[in-house]
Amino acid sequence: MTEGEFPDRDPAENSPMTDADPSTPDGTRSTDAPGAGETPRRSPLHERHVAAGASFTDFAGWWMPVRYESDLAEHHAVRERAGLFDLSHMGEILVLGPQAAAALDHALAGRLSAIEEGQAKYTLLLAESGGILDDLVVYRTGADRYLVIANAANRELVAAELRERCGGFDCVVDDESDDVALLALQGPRAAEILREVDGLQIPAGGADGPGLDALRYYRTTTGDFRGHESLVARTGYTGEDGFELYLAPEAAPELWDALLETGAGAGLVPAGLAARDTLRLEAGMPLYGHELGPDTLPEQAGLGRVPALATKGEFVGRAAVERGPAEGARVLVGLAAEGRRAARAGYPVLRDGAVVGEVTSGALSPTLGHPIAMAFVDPAVAEAGTALELDVRGTEVPAVVVPLPFYRRPTSGE
Repeated sequence: MTEGEFPDRDPAENSPMTDADPSTPDGTRSTDAPGAGETPRRSPLHERHVAAGASFTDFAGWWMPVRYESDLAEHHAVRERAGLFDLSHMGEILVLGPQAAAALDHALAGRLSAIEEGQAKYTLLLAESGGILDDLVVYRTGADRYLVIANAANRELVAAELRERCGGFDCVVDDESDDVALLALQGPRAAEILREVDGLQIPAGGADGPGLDALRYYRTTTGDFRGHESLVARTGYTGEDGFELYLAPEAAPELWDALLETGAGAGLVPAGLAARDTLRLEAGMPLYGHELGPDTLPEQAGLGRVPALATKGEFVGRAAVERGPAEGARVLVGLAAEGRRAARAGYPVLRDGAVVGEVTSGALSPTLGHPIAMAFVDPAVAEAGTALELDVRGTEVPAVVVPLPFYRRPTSGE
């Protein structure tokens, strides 16, 4: 990181990372190689990351780049130009068959049968208790074909739950994660760059899908990169316009190179998990294990509209969602703080010295220039404008409840 961009503070407080340890997204230390006895999986792009000078971390069992030269520079590149992320650690689970739509309506909180071919939907995998087992993006890639994207740490759980819940339906659940690489091109110049990549063919529009210029947010089209079929989705986790590209692992290094070469003049840089974390926090996007978990109901996390209570019948967790959280259960809010000292996950939220909540993610926002955080707080102090304090290593830092997201891109491009 570039400590000089935030002078007169200690490096841990200047770090934009949102988790308890400022070094890495999951609280582990970033080093050059796995520790003794550890065998994290490596992305098909691993050698590209090594050549680019990346620092790595063991993240959900994968050895992934946390940063290259500066997570702050990578963050700003995505906000102002474009950044390229390797997300090959994510899970890709295929559900296909005549009753795939009905099966997913039963298994997940959203109404997946209502989305069109070529459309994506954000949804939740709930426990019977209503708690969140994972948050997912589901793409409908054919009439009876859905691609479910799971968080890396939850891939096996999601696949197992889907197999069990879809067991009574005429469909097949196939975990294809090992056969798929995922690259994310994010930022205001992403479309401009993608349009010029040599060897990447995207339909101009028609039966094979919309052209790139006509591709709306949370929509997909087909693509071909030098003989390798790809799925091109206008989705992302940064709050910027951008695309996620799914293709065979053996083709990923060549596409990575082509994107960076094409985007060099537009300011495209490779970006790691550190920048992705601060970008998603500014955009108010929850992270599983921080804002979401099995003890959290959708309504508490601001996701009460995700379960399709009014438009479909029974689904796993419905009864608990209809009952709602227990009286007094904490709810998720955004907090904007003063000064330069950022609260981290687990730090207490105070009002008049009494603990009224706990931070789930926090950072000194590179875009906004002041500390921000998401936190679960008592309902009595959750209203926007409420003045609170953050306990940052024994110092009470003034903060105020603000609406989420903290940042919206100037133009949607959708």
